[in-house]
Amino acid sequence: MRQPFNSIYSHGFARVAVCIPFLKVADPVYNTRQTLALARQASDRRAALALFPELGISAYTNEDLFQQDALLDATIASLAIVVEESRQLNPVLLVGAPLRFENKLFNCAVVIYRGQVLGIVPKTYLPNYREFYEKRQFTSGRSAVSREVNFLGQRVPFGNDIIFNATTLDNFVLHTEICEDVWTPIPPSTYAALAGATVLANLSASNITIGKAEYRRDLCSSQSGRCIAAYLYSAAGPGESTTDLAWDGHALIYENNEHLAEAERFASKEQIIMADIDLERLVQDRMRLTSFNDAIGDNLERVRAIRRVDFDFQVPQGEIPLERGVERFPYVPHDTRERDERCYEAYNIQVHGLMKRMVSTGINRIVIGVSGGLDSTQALIVAAKTMDRLGLPRTNILAYTMPGFATSSITLNNAHALMKSIGVTAEEIDIKPSCMQMLRDMRHPFAEGQPVYDVTFENVQAGERTSHLFRLANYHNGLVLGTGDLSEQALGWATYGVGDHMSHYNVNTSVPKTLIQYLIRWVIGTGQFDESTNAILQSILDTEISPELVPSTGPDSDKPSQSTEAKIGPYELQDFNLYYITRYGFRPSKVAFLSHHAWHNTNGGLWPEGLPQERRHQYDLAIIKKWLEVFVFRFFKISQFKRSAMPNGPKVGSGGSLSPRGDWRAPSDSEATVWLEELRQNVPD
Repeated sequence: MRQPFNSIYSHGFARVAVCIPFLKVADPVYNTRQTLALARQASDRRAALALFPELGISAYTNEDLFQQDALLDATIASLAIVVEESRQLNPVLLVGAPLRFENKLFNCAVVIYRGQVLGIVPKTYLPNYREFYEKRQFTSGRSAVSREVNFLGQRVPFGNDIIFNATTLDNFVLHTEICEDVWTPIPPSTYAALAGATVLANLSASNITIGKAEYRRDLCSSQSGRCIAAYLYSAAGPGESTTDLAWDGHALIYENNEHLAEAERFASKEQIIMADIDLERLVQDRMRLTSFNDAIGDNLERVRAIRRVDFDFQVPQGEIPLERGVERFPYVPHDTRERDERCYEAYNIQVHGLMKRMVSTGINRIVIGVSGGLDSTQALIVAAKTMDRLGLPRTNILAYTMPGFATSSITLNNAHALMKSIGVTAEEIDIKPSCMQMLRDMRHPFAEGQPVYDVTFENVQAGERTSHLFRLANYHNGLVLGTGDLSEQALGWATYGVGDHMSHYNVNTSVPKTLIQYLIRWVIGTGQFDESTNAILQSILDTEISPELVPSTGPDSDKPSQSTEAKIGPYELQDFNLYYITRYGFRPSKVAFLSHHAWHNTNGGLWPEGLPQERRHQYDLAIIKKWLEVFVFRFFKISQFKRSAMPNGPKVGSGGSLSPRGDWRAPSDSEATVWLEELRQNVPD
């Protein structure tokens, strides 16, 4: 049955839960009740997996009581109840228990689903140092002879070399390990991930000592990142014996080094934390990272030995909205500290890229066109900082503002004010006469007085500006600095060749429009220039984004007459589309699902600090679909030829660049049909 659009299970997600019950030592009946109560909560929220702590059915701190038949028998009887009750529950249950096989006692994770024990995984590495004495009671899974055991009337796979594959939910492949296993140089989950496991779960007890919680976070985060997987961790909570130890009930969920959820430590009540894991994102990254697949080859014998247990997972039905935070601005973190750090890095990457190009060419002058818009402002700031770093005067920046037929007074005034404030060599060149000459040569209707403002009319102006800049660079022995950004490259919003598409070096080449806005805000907020310059920068931020190539026919001639975003869509939506389509290769319907989750409600989610209230927009699904269709058509069908001939420029962010020498190699004559059809068929109107 096809899932509804507004269900996480339609878009490659799986909801997972980590549960911390209150326990009683050596009381499996009580512990089972607590376990099942939390399992039902996870089921009600339609989770696919519920993880519980190590030895949670018996409790961890039984010490030599583990060698008592009465406790072991009661544990098995309690597990039988869990198995039976699981028939009515959505999630796979991972519960911990001491189990005896081959006359040995093993510390086990029992994998239970819908009345069946899918497998039993014994702990591999038993700590026997400091406060731990597990080898006194337990045997390592390495010493198991059997690969299958009889348990509760079933023949069950047994061992630490098993992954569990949900045949009905793509990419939901589970592996479980126990506590100390992840503290070792090569955890068992590493081989499981190489064999295809995407969700790695750790049943832990892990007593708490000062500073240990941060180390747990580091372990789980780094293991999820190295394995390109989700990593779930559940530590024992209140109820364990405090004879010599204490317990904080720490639960964690990470996805590929990203922190998704964490329990309150030392809580006064039982807890359950949840997160929606993006399984498709994990397999996309694995597919792209050649080193991950090289590691499989290096460990091929061990990886091939991993056993795969298939099971039919009953995907929860109905609408299941995403419960995961999705940044509205994927290139701009909402967290102020992280955002400031990224802005600092972005500027330094741009500056160092330009420094190297100037030093290697022996050129000490920069020629730049300044429009009074965002992109040229950003490039001019980078040029100024570059001159400062090289010990050259800012007057070596030859800046030209070149008004055309549609230049507004506000952008022209901002351009002049900015050039003067930064201290560059500034000039104005009126391109209208040379444009008119070309239009007359072409016999264009505008040259005859007719108000024909077609693409030729626009491109004559864009080309004339760039032509002037290149000849000025020849004349002054300078380097033409490009200003076009990543968002414009994605949408093909540039005049090819002798136009704003071309330059000698482009510092903005991998910086999206939304990030440029925040880079300029960061310059203002951190006092990189004086207050008068900041006022000019703020005016530029407040001005409509426009190519200013078509004259105004209305009364507001002092403002830009064109709106770029009215033509190609809001940059905040198109940058969102760009990120998820190029960084992860997501199908358009999933991008629309994520975009709607992020943008449908102004009052939901987090906004970057400093964004004015009037610029906090929301979009319904129909609008998101409309502009995503524009993006898909322009990106895949009509714009690649421009990207195939891009000037040099530095890669700035992990979101990638579109340089054919870097992150993006694509044919210039591909079709957009499969993306358009997928969007139209799978996103409701």
